[in-house]
Amino acid sequence: MKITAAVILVSFLNCPMFGEAPTVTLNDSGNGGMRFYSDSEVREIVGELSEAAEEAIEGAAAEAAKTAALASLEREGAARREAAAAVAEARHWQEEYRTAQGRGIKNVVIAGVVCFLGGIAIGAIGIIGMRSEKL
Repeated sequence: MKITAAVILVSFLNCPMFGEAPTVTLNDSGNGGMRFYSDSEVREIVGELSEAAEEAIEGAAAEAAKTAALASLEREGAARREAAAAVAEARHWQEEYRTAQGRGIKNVVIAGVVCFLGGIAIGAIGIIGMRSEKL
């Protein structure tokens, strides 16, 4: 707002104004003095600097993309390692269950055989005991 007001006020004055100075001075460290550059030289230097900056920005962007891709691969690798560990643990517990189930069936069969033989033995002893009472 203030800039617009200043431009309007200056436009009513009859003094010439220039958008930029015709030459720009830059330190020339080689000569220890000042060197005057023309507008075309300044534009050329600015163009070269802009081009170098664009290349640097593109290189940085490519490096950032590579870093992001590597980070993504690392996260996916970690997730896959966790999934593999979970699957291995699930298989371990499944095998434990099957082993326990097999032991349970084996124990039931052994208990059944022992009970059957015990029943036969008790029955035989009972029969022998009954026969000896009759005699």
